[in-house]
Amino acid sequence: MRVSDFDFDLPPERIALRPASPRESARLLLVKPEVLEDRTVGDLPSLLSAGDVLVFNDTKVIPASLHGHRFGRGGTEPKIAALLHMRLDASRWRAFVKPAKKLEQGDRIRFGGESRVCLLGEVLATVEAKGEMGEVTLAFDFSGPILDEAIAAVGEMPLPPYIAGKRTPDAQDQRDYQTMFAREEGAVAAPTAGLHFTPSLMRSLQEAGIAREFVTLHVGAGTFLPVKADDTQDHKMHAEWGTVSAQTIQRLKAAREKGGRIVAVGTTSLRLLESSGLEPFSGVTDIFITPGYCFRAVDLLITNFHLPKSTLFMLVSAFAGLERMKSAYAHAIAQNYRFYSYGDASLLFPAP
Repeated sequence: MRVSDFDFDLPPERIALRPASPRESARLLLVKPEVLEDRTVGDLPSLLSAGDVLVFNDTKVIPASLHGHRFGRGGTEPKIAALLHMRLDASRWRAFVKPAKKLEQGDRIRFGGESRVCLLGEVLATVEAKGEMGEVTLAFDFSGPILDEAIAAVGEMPLPPYIAGKRTPDAQDQRDYQTMFAREEGAVAAPTAGLHFTPSLMRSLQEAGIAREFVTLHVGAGTFLPVKADDTQDHKMHAEWGTVSAQTIQRLKAAREKGGRIVAVGTTSLRLLESSGLEPFSGVTDIFITPGYCFRAVDLLITNFHLPKSTLFMLVSAFAGLERMKSAYAHAIAQNYRFYSYGDASLLFPAP
C-alpha cells in the first residue's frame, strides 16, 4: 500500500504535552465497526466483560538519551547526541547518533562529565561499527550493572521528539513517562497505553472479573522513526527484544477457551503477542503489521492516537479498518482529543 494512504491532517495543538490527571480520567474513544462512542479510560470495567484478559507490557524506560563529545582525534571535539535503542550484550548497545557524519569506526566518545556525577563523572564508549540512518554500535568501557548505573547517572529520559521539541524534559517526566507496571529495564520509549492505568482502576477491573497478564517488549527508538518509503512493502522495521512466558501463554489460551477475550494494552503488547502466535517466545521481533494482516492472538486493542503515516497508524488500520480509523481520527480531532504519548486512548474492536 502507499504510505500516503495513511496520511491525515492533525492540528499541532492536539499534541498532549502532559498526561491527564488522574490518569484514568483520560478520554477513551470506543471504536466498533458501526459505532463511535466517547467515554473515559475509567469506564473500562463496564466496557469489557468478566473473563477478558488485559495484557500489559512491563518494560521499564531507561534514561537512554546521552550527550557528550567525540575526543582523541585532536582539534575540535564535536558534540554528539546518542539515543540507545537495543542492548547487544553486557557492554554494547546499538544507538542512533547525531551528527553521525562526525563519527567513524574506532572513534571515542565521552558522555557526561559536565554537570552529573557518575563514578569519575563520565562514561566512555568506542564506535565499534556504523550502520545506516545514523545507527552505530557503541562499545562502552563499563559493562553489566556498572554500565547500567553509569547510563542512569549521565542519561536523560528519552521523551518522544514531538514532545521534547515543544518543551524541555523535566523531573516530572521521570514519573509521568513510566507505567505503574514498569519493572524490566530496557525500553527507550514507554508503552504509552499503559500510562492510563492506576492502582484504583486496576482494583475496579479485578472486581469486574477482568484478569491481567504481563509480557515484556523493550520498545526501541525505531518507534520514533518516520516511514521514508513511498510503499509500505519497502519499509524495514527495527528489531526489538521481547519475551512471553509459557505460563502466560497457558493462561491466555485457557481464558479464550472459556470465552474470554485477549485485550492488548498498547501496540507493543499486540506486536509481541502476534509475533509469538500464542506460543512461548523469547527473542527479537521486527513484525510490521499493515492492512491485510490476519490477527491470530489479539481480540481487542487499547491504544493511544498515533502519528500520520506512522507504522502504528498502519497497525491500528489493519486491526480496525483503514476507513474506520480515518473516521475515528477525524472524530477525535473534531472533539479535541489529545494525541500521542501523553494523550487520550481508544478501545478498538476488530474489523469484520
